[in-house]
Amino acid sequence: MSKATRGYDANKHINGRKRHLLVDQDGLLVDLLVTPADVQDRDAARILLTRLHAEHAEIVLVWADNGYGGDEFSTWAQATLGITIKVVPRPKDTKGFVLLPKRWVVERSNSWTMRARRNARDYERLMSHAEAHIQWAFITLMSRRLTRRNRRTETAPTPLAAAA
Repeated sequence: MSKATRGYDANKHINGRKRHLLVDQDGLLVDLLVTPADVQDRDAARILLTRLHAEHAEIVLVWADNGYGGDEFSTWAQATLGITIKVVPRPKDTKGFVLLPKRWVVERSNSWTMRARRNARDYERLMSHAEAHIQWAFITLMSRRLTRRNRRTETAPTPLAAAA
């Protein structure tokens, strides 16, 4: 694997790459960016939000976790792109896992990509290949959802009246 596309994030204890996902309220992929792990989350978010604004200027509110917070970043997003960044804070005085519904949407999306075995480990040499495999996982997810039979609409057929 290329050393130029890998890094170490001492805060998250990650060696390799980070995956930054931008998802809708249902957890479906809008955009993604794979970066070396030593790239700060806010720097990657600037790229993602700029692309989001170029493609979907109607989106004006983005929920994020603490890694994407900060007054300077929020001010930049509001002034430059017209996007309000709302950070979902972790409740004070809590230890261990705490379910935060707004943040859980992204975490759930990350777990969906891990169902694709290739995404469970970082095998790719190029970051564009890693992004392609994540997109492939979301395409597979969407195609399965679209072809799944809707159980609510498929009720027992109503008997036809006998012809006289």
